[in-house]
Amino acid sequence: MTSTTSSVKRDASEMMTSNLPNGNLDATIAAAPSSSSSARCRRRPLSRRQRGSLSTLLTRKSPFGNETGSLPIGEFDSSVDNNGDSGASTSGSSLVRNAKILVVGAGGLGCEILKNLAMSGVVRDVVVMDLDTIDVTNLNRQFLFRSTDVGHSKAECASKFINTRCPWMNVVPYHGKIQDKDAEFYRQFKVVISGLDNVEARRWLNGMINNLVEFDSDGDPMPETIIPLVDGGTEGFSGQSRLILPRITSCFECSLDAFTPSAAVPLCTIAETPRIPEHCIAHAMVLQWPKEFPNKKLDGDSPADMKWVHERAVERADRFGIPGVTYMLTLGVVKNIIPAVASTNAIVSAVCVNEAMKVLSFCSQSLNTYMMYMGSEGIYSHTFVYEQKETCPVCTLHTHHLSLPSTTTLNTLLQQLCDGEFRLKAPSITSSSKTLYMRSPAVLEKATRGNLDKPLKELMISGEELVVTDPVFHETSLSLVVTFT
Repeated sequence: MTSTTSSVKRDASEMMTSNLPNGNLDATIAAAPSSSSSARCRRRPLSRRQRGSLSTLLTRKSPFGNETGSLPIGEFDSSVDNNGDSGASTSGSSLVRNAKILVVGAGGLGCEILKNLAMSGVVRDVVVMDLDTIDVTNLNRQFLFRSTDVGHSKAECASKFINTRCPWMNVVPYHGKIQDKDAEFYRQFKVVISGLDNVEARRWLNGMINNLVEFDSDGDPMPETIIPLVDGGTEGFSGQSRLILPRITSCFECSLDAFTPSAAVPLCTIAETPRIPEHCIAHAMVLQWPKEFPNKKLDGDSPADMKWVHERAVERADRFGIPGVTYMLTLGVVKNIIPAVASTNAIVSAVCVNEAMKVLSFCSQSLNTYMMYMGSEGIYSHTFVYEQKETCPVCTLHTHHLSLPSTTTLNTLLQQLCDGEFRLKAPSITSSSKTLYMRSPAVLEKATRGNLDKPLKELMISGEELVVTDPVFHETSLSLVVTFT
């Protein structure tokens, strides 16, 4: 028993030593003497744990460097100096150690991403952003949280846990919306890893990162302004990870058609003829809550609010003989939650961090560009190139054309932009000569509101180019030419 315990301790010690950025791994590599006998000197043998560490990998030449892949970004440099430390600032190890990484989301996927970054042993500076607070239902899979953390910020609790458990890490939390930060904030990072759980936030982040790219006099993207975006997402037993090189590969907006818009349930069905448990929950949330609490917004992260909605939904379900209303289902409907599977989060986050390490150090071939994981079909994944959409309003400069009757009102046009392929949320529109409609500020919205009911022929000429802006595109605009039929 004593011998086994000692062996386990030795292995654990070796593993922690090999992962510490300033630990004893470098010390195990003997310094090469400057005398003529240096050729006969050899490095001290590495332990089994050290041979498998990322620190060691980044100091070994590879036949599969990034430059050999189908999506080359840079050339891998495995150089080390005479002290066994990373060599020039362009070496793979130095590039990773000196990089600042942004992790967006500290939920099921985000916790796994932070853990993987910490245990890589070569990452130091990380910023994590998340708007949510911890709910008791998070504790079964979001392992950086404890019961005493319920009600507190996910970003703050996750960063505190990582910094305490892994002292070589410097994780800085930000509790708030990603939209609260400006372009200068995002420019400081070398790579962004997204673990967001909703499409709209991912669209905004994608627009921001693409908008940071600057172009040279020939119209080509300037490499130093390109910040790789590694996007991960999970849904039950399925998941995906993709590498987005802004203005070079396809972006998140290019794949928007792959995300089916959520189906709206008619209010009359919810109010009069509920058929499924979700209808009962929606009734409590949409109709009963405003009547009971007219001056209070329903908080999906509040246990008290969720308990009230669940109880009202159970009462309505009993009235109509509908079984299946549970507290977990109530949370899912209110917060639009899809049940998460811990193993899916672990697999997808591993791929995301793996790709981040590649684009930072160039140590291996990058993903080109999309990986799908389908756990319900077995341990199966599929990798393919997601082609750039030629008409993408974010990563291309395409001008879109639309043919409409001249009697079409401006409001109808805006609604078409919201319901059609662009899926805009709150579009504003201007012509070359005037502002047709502007959502904000309030004074300008009031001044242009009267144009909404006017036909287009009174506001513009056929073939005129319009500029459409929307919050989902950040500062990117959509060029639209409307021709009258």
